Amino acid sequence: MREYRQARSSEPHIMEYEGIKSEPPVQMPSNEELEEILGDPRRRPLLRSSPPSIPQLSEVELVRHYTRLSEMAYGVDNGPVPLGSCTMKYNPRIAKYYAFHPIIQNLHPLQPEETVQGLLEVAYKLQEWLAAITGMDQCSLHPAAGAQGELAGVHMIRKYHEMLGRLDRDEIIVPDSAHGTNPASASMAGFRVIEVPTGSDGNVDMEALKAAVSNRAAGLMITNPSTLGLFEQNILEIAEAIHSAGGLLYYDGANLNGLLGYARPGDMGFDIAHINLHKTFSSPHGGGGPGAGPVCARRVPVGDTGYYLTDLLPGPIVVKGEDGRYRLEMPRASIGRLRAWWFSTIPVVWSYVYILSLGARGLREAGEASVLATNYLLHLIRGVEGYEIPYDPDRPRKHEAVVSARPLMEETGVRADDVAKALLDRGFYAPTIYFPLIVEEALMIELTESEPLEGIEEYARALKEIAEEARRDPEKVKNAPRNTTVSRLDLVRANHPRTVTPTWRVHLKRQRGELGVLK
Repeated sequence: MREYRQARSSEPHIMEYEGIKSEPPVQMPSNEELEEILGDPRRRPLLRSSPPSIPQLSEVELVRHYTRLSEMAYGVDNGPVPLGSCTMKYNPRIAKYYAFHPIIQNLHPLQPEETVQGLLEVAYKLQEWLAAITGMDQCSLHPAAGAQGELAGVHMIRKYHEMLGRLDRDEIIVPDSAHGTNPASASMAGFRVIEVPTGSDGNVDMEALKAAVSNRAAGLMITNPSTLGLFEQNILEIAEAIHSAGGLLYYDGANLNGLLGYARPGDMGFDIAHINLHKTFSSPHGGGGPGAGPVCARRVPVGDTGYYLTDLLPGPIVVKGEDGRYRLEMPRASIGRLRAWWFSTIPVVWSYVYILSLGARGLREAGEASVLATNYLLHLIRGVEGYEIPYDPDRPRKHEAVVSARPLMEETGVRADDVAKALLDRGFYAPTIYFPLIVEEALMIELTESEPLEGIEEYARALKEIAEEARRDPEKVKNAPRNTTVSRLDLVRANHPRTVTPTWRVHLKRQRGELGVLK
């Protein structure tokens, strides 16, 4: 196993940096100059009563500060980030080049449409590609994140039933293996959430599902593959059950990477789907950039109203006129805007370049490689003492796998979070832990197609080594990590309302004794 030591420095916060002592490099205009700039006397209340607190650093000091911070960070450029259901794949530099190109960066959302035809063409083509990939008829790039795409989807379900006069359709069915945002989005849209359990085979319990379906069911939200990494084998039967009751089927696209080029949600009977561009289509996320959660729909008639489900999409969407020009347009019965402006430009351009560079065959190969990586990892750790694979362990997984450290915890007291922290000591990012909630001591691992064979083998060796160390010296594992910039935190202090300090302002108020419980 390779030796790993992360950089460690007592680097001050940028606001604590003393910086240069000579003439400040940041020259702020005086109040007199600002009054001249503002012009209208009615704008004078906008003037500050005191100068802004801006760190006074030279360029070289600033570069060194952020370089030192970067050395104490970890990302997909350092090694695997196998966060299950997050699809933290490599972010290609060719896509970064175009997404951050000055031509793109200098555009403004208030520009006339005729001056941004190139960007609108990119967005239009991406809409068409995503519709083809998911088996839908129309997509909107408008939602700013996956959770917002979900919220758009459930609002579309609500409006669909309202247009049909079904005001009593107030329930959304959600499997117990769903992402936490599913019940949250449904609840925010005003629905009551009905949870259905997972069967011992890892599929939705069909008897429980059929019992949950009633004339109050507006629809069902489901991820396929599930958070267990398993393809839902009964998906066609599920679609039939929901549609027969007059409901709609919503696809959570967080796990789409495991199906690319092989299966499409629309062909499974889904009516609405959201996609995470910052997962399946490689744009950075997790602190590395803005997300994007396009939502797509099939052209399902809304009764005899003359409208279709695609007319309910949030907007604006990009349409192409007969003259070949592109323009922004709100769908006829849109649920409306969810945010300011059009869409998240950086992820849209990034994902456009990613799909264009891979093509249909490349996308299919990406999906294949992600599935192969998952199953190769399981092959390597199957039988390792301390871990078990829940829910039909012999079934092949798709994009991710859930491994339980329950046997290790029962034997040594070492829990899943201890294993995760011990992985950090070996230079690996931890997987998602304690999710899905239906698996005890869960380690949810998604290596994606980015990892080479050697990387997968090294990760498996690390898991095995940690289990062996836990049996020899459990306290050593429980006190990990030691080799990282930050050692194990006091989780109570880090999360308690009296001590949690999420921002610099909160830090200053706590120092001055001005803040107790953070509300």
